[in-house]
Amino acid sequence: MPKMKTRKSISKRVKRTGTGKFVFQKPGARHLMTGKSGKKKRQMRNGQVVPDCMAQRMKKALPYG
Repeated sequence: MPKMKTRKSISKRVKRTGTGKFVFQKPGARHLMTGKSGKKKRQMRNGQVVPDCMAQRMKKALPYG
């Protein structure tokens, strides 16, 4: 049986936690930050958990972790 291929685009954007959930960084926090409110900047600082409906697709795309 050949090895399964990992979707590299997803592996670079998503990290798996110790409990098996997937976490990603919120978009929009790279540049043009002066025009955004402080609340928006604080919210973008933290990672966000992928919803369960998308987590099933992530498990298929990342077979080894």
